[in-house]
Amino acid sequence: MKKGLLYGIGILGAVLLFSVEIGSIYYIMPFPGSQREESVDLAYFLHHHIAYFRIAGFLLALFPAIVLLRHGSLTLRTLVITIAVVYAMVFYQVRYKMRADEMFLQPRQVVLLPPETNKVDRRKLVLGIDVGGVARAYPIEVIGYHHQVRDTVNGQPIMVTYCTVCRTGRVFRPVVNGQPEEFRLVGMDHFNAMFEDQRTKSWWRQVSGEAIAGPLKGAMLEEIPAQQMSLLAWIDHHPATLILQPDSTFKKEYEELEQFDEGTLESSLERRDSLSWKEKSWVVGVRAGMASKAYDWNDLVNLRVINDQLDGLPVLLTLESDSVSFHAWQRDTLEFEFHNIFLRDRNTLSTWNWRGQCVEGPLQGSRLAPVQAYQEFWHSWKTFHPQTATFDPRQ
Repeated sequence: MKKGLLYGIGILGAVLLFSVEIGSIYYIMPFPGSQREESVDLAYFLHHHIAYFRIAGFLLALFPAIVLLRHGSLTLRTLVITIAVVYAMVFYQVRYKMRADEMFLQPRQVVLLPPETNKVDRRKLVLGIDVGGVARAYPIEVIGYHHQVRDTVNGQPIMVTYCTVCRTGRVFRPVVNGQPEEFRLVGMDHFNAMFEDQRTKSWWRQVSGEAIAGPLKGAMLEEIPAQQMSLLAWIDHHPATLILQPDSTFKKEYEELEQFDEGTLESSLERRDSLSWKEKSWVVGVRAGMASKAYDWNDLVNLRVINDQLDGLPVLLTLESDSVSFHAWQRDTLEFEFHNIFLRDRNTLSTWNWRGQCVEGPLQGSRLAPVQAYQEFWHSWKTFHPQTATFDPRQ
């Protein structure tokens, strides 16, 4: 075989090996440019066929490498050995160090305590859920590192998820086709965390619970309504709640997210832009049926009470006195305002608490129906709700 052809085959094999290793991680991690393309199908293909590419690359490179090591000059032999060592390093990093589930581990123990013995700062933000009257609170700076925490609430398995790069918290029932399922963090798509199920190896998007690649593409996990608020406010609403405690094994990892609640981390992926309608601006996204709308966090802080319409549905968006705990309800024909430390409707001058209950006035005993709302980065909400409307307080 001619030397030129031999060298060409060897180079082709080496390029193939390096390309599939780098490509398999590039498209599912936040590298420059990787998260702004529609590349999840390519990433899934590479991820699940990488063994075949590796075999092909080795077969192409092996014979030229042997020939060069036996008969090549010192320079060529050194080059072959260098390439092999570099590839081994890349393989090790991709396979064992840069895998998402190796970088963000699951808690060793899941401990939940009542408010009386809780050790979590009550000023911290939590995702709170109420399943059949059984309440749980999960600190965001804890689940933000793990990305998912499994629990059982009122006899039902749940999967509490959080993506710090999108600032999205969602809670799901980890049941697929009627069967309990296990998930692992596999990477991200459009900056949003993705999970892989154990049985079919499908990839599921954290922001929506939708399978976006694999045999179950198009399937949806059932979402459990959750609220984001300060732990202090959650305990006030749910005095019998249990609270997830930090796992001491991951103390250092939690400390790296210590300022995440406030949006003041150094990381450009997780730090808040305090200006409005920027990529990293905070918004509250509200969904009602197929309609969605985004509300600038700065507007909510300034107004505290927003009376609005979402696709014909009268919506009330409010912010408690702590300036971090927000709520969204259906307001029917009522118009609300902030009054003392509670809410008051202008129609009957009845007083409403932060549970959406009327506690004084002609409407006493009435309750507002909740509307699902989320705080997240603007880039996330507009990416996954491309038809979203935006609230303008001047209109």
